[in-house]
Amino acid sequence: MSSLALIGAGLAAAGAAIGGAIGNGLVISKMLEGMARQPELSGQLRTNMFIGVGLVEAVPIISIVISFLLFAKG
Repeated sequence: MSSLALIGAGLAAAGAAIGGAIGNGLVISKMLEGMARQPELSGQLRTNMFIGVGLVEAVPIISIVISFLLFAKG
């Protein structure tokens, strides 16, 4: 495998990490904002936040696995 493909795999892993961090930050900040506005809904907002964080993390994990597989082939 060419070094260009390995660089691409590294960039995919970096992009996945950055994208996951930004996504998690947005989900958590909006949940905290909602809790500040309506404290009585904090339990429901927290549950929805955990579901959202799980969905946000799914794509970066898949991207990391694919980039590691490409890196292992090279």
